[in-house]
Amino acid sequence: TEANARKPATSPRTRLALTSVTALGVVFGDIGTSPLYAFRMCFSELSGISTQPEHVLGVMSLVFWAITVVITIKYLLYILLADLNGEGGVLALMALGLDGKVPRQPSGVLLVLGLAGAALLYGDGMITPAISVLSAIEGIAVAAPSLDSLVIPLSLLVLVGLFALQSRGTEQIGRLFGPVMLLW
Repeated sequence: TEANARKPATSPRTRLALTSVTALGVVFGDIGTSPLYAFRMCFSELSGISTQPEHVLGVMSLVFWAITVVITIKYLLYILLADLNGEGGVLALMALGLDGKVPRQPSGVLLVLGLAGAALLYGDGMITPAISVLSAIEGIAVAAPSLDSLVIPLSLLVLVGLFALQSRGTEQIGRLFGPVMLLW
């Protein structure tokens, strides 16, 4: 078609690089902001941990290894291997656990666990964006305490913008945040 004729051909390496940067942006939104919140809470008044260099390094080490272990063991070695005809997720895991059998009673343990896992996934999907954005923007109040009153309005503005952009697809979020993460 004429539209395809106008698009320049991209090499497989270029497509891989663009896809990788886009994925980096998506992963940042999913995993990258949680350490910000955890780090903040580790040095809050509630924890009693001071911000001495060895304490900061220790907390950074814990966060690094927690992410590394969760990603490599949980996702790469376990979740990605749980495949139900190309499908994944909590309900696919439940179906794999049932081994193709239909439970005789709706109160079957695996059925309850599968539904509980799906409920937790939906709950996590609702609360994570708000907590992630809020904890990232709270850094403004640390840098400039006089801007503390702007944290909530800015968080709401960012969330509305992200959800408006998300309606166009995850790829748009990745394209926006991928270069930012690469630069960071």
